[in-house]
Amino acid sequence: MAFLDDNYLLGSDTAVSLYNEIKNLPVVDAHNHSDVAEIAVNNNYSNAWQVVAATDHYVWEMMRKRGIDERYITGDAAPEEKWLKLCSIFPEIVGNPVYEWVHLDLRRGLGLTDALISPETGKELWGKINAALAMPEKRPQQLLKAMNVEVMCSTDDPADVIENHDKVNAAAGKIQVRPTWRPDKAVNIFSPAWKAYIKRLGDRYSTEIKSVDELVEVLQKSHDYFAEKGCVASDHGIEYPLSGDTTRETAQNVFRKAMAGETLTRAEIDDYMSYLTVQIAEMDAKSGWVFQMHIGAVRDIRDYLMDNLGPDSGGDVSDHMIDIVKPLGKFLNKFDNRLKVALYCLEAGHQASLATVARAFGANVRLGSAWWLNDSPIGMRRQLEYIGSVDLFYNFAGMVSDSRKILSYGSRFEMFRRILADVTAQHVLRGQMPMECAVNMVKHMSYYGPKAFYAL
Repeated sequence: MAFLDDNYLLGSDTAVSLYNEIKNLPVVDAHNHSDVAEIAVNNNYSNAWQVVAATDHYVWEMMRKRGIDERYITGDAAPEEKWLKLCSIFPEIVGNPVYEWVHLDLRRGLGLTDALISPETGKELWGKINAALAMPEKRPQQLLKAMNVEVMCSTDDPADVIENHDKVNAAAGKIQVRPTWRPDKAVNIFSPAWKAYIKRLGDRYSTEIKSVDELVEVLQKSHDYFAEKGCVASDHGIEYPLSGDTTRETAQNVFRKAMAGETLTRAEIDDYMSYLTVQIAEMDAKSGWVFQMHIGAVRDIRDYLMDNLGPDSGGDVSDHMIDIVKPLGKFLNKFDNRLKVALYCLEAGHQASLATVARAFGANVRLGSAWWLNDSPIGMRRQLEYIGSVDLFYNFAGMVSDSRKILSYGSRFEMFRRILADVTAQHVLRGQMPMECAVNMVKHMSYYGPKAFYAL
């Protein structure tokens, strides 16, 4: 088997047959971090570094692991210098999915079918990639069309004005990009930026927010606005689930202390976050949205990155000690049969717990794709093998790109669909399911099921 050939990740003729059934299905991407303004403007990309690594924390981390100075990652070096530094160590990251993703981007997305990144090819590839990016058909909107992206959901703040989505959809002649409502900044009362954000949110809706009740009212206005713009889901990045067992009065007292600049205890922080999360979930339940929970990211553990680059710069990790089942169970019981929930976890060891929780709570609670550090051939394979026996394949919430790079949407979905075909083929070859059922199942998991669950 040659590198990234037609049989890439497919270990049998049965797997190849199953992949052929799903490889051309449209992409439904219910969670990504796309720059919708970039898509709306629809300019050609400038250079190879911009599309490969300028926004990709995974690439940054690989470069740091191989000793590349930060100047050539997030610093002030010229894009070509950064690209050549990446090329100088790229053969050394082989085995990590980043190696495959980036090559898939170049080969599938840009048509550079023989691209192989190395110190020797870096300069030549810089020219070839830049030439490809200058072509009219390699602009953002055209790339989305070529990758058969039927609909995708960006990640947006409740204070945002949704204008670029309208522009993209008008250009596409359909609803191709939908916003996703992510209220983390309103919920995360522990953040030093929380108080300033509350003012920003109030200003957005011409309201001075002086109480938790007024905050909920403004969030409802934002929720309604997002619904008018085609939103079908909220998204929540949480370190650990909260039960929701908090009174309005307790949350109000915590809100007032925070607005007064007083120091909060961990218990007070949890009380406020727990209360507000329940209010938000009630909004989602009434609107029929999916409540996406991304659980378990311990943020910014590396002081050097946080002190010098700020948050979201590649210093987040997982923690297997997070208590998930009991608080999550209490939360889900409050909304049983009323709220659609998609569960993602950063720690691979939590997959088993989430699978059993999803099984217990029926059709409305579903497992999302293998997320972040699990988003790899081995991580996706392990998740699929487990959820098929504990939960149900048919209740899988679907693959999401979780990507900041448009060029990688096709690569992420290709990798997932190949792994899905290969895992399913093993069931067929072991006599565990008939081929007809396998074909229907992989189609459902790849496209039809997620499209229905998210009402896309």
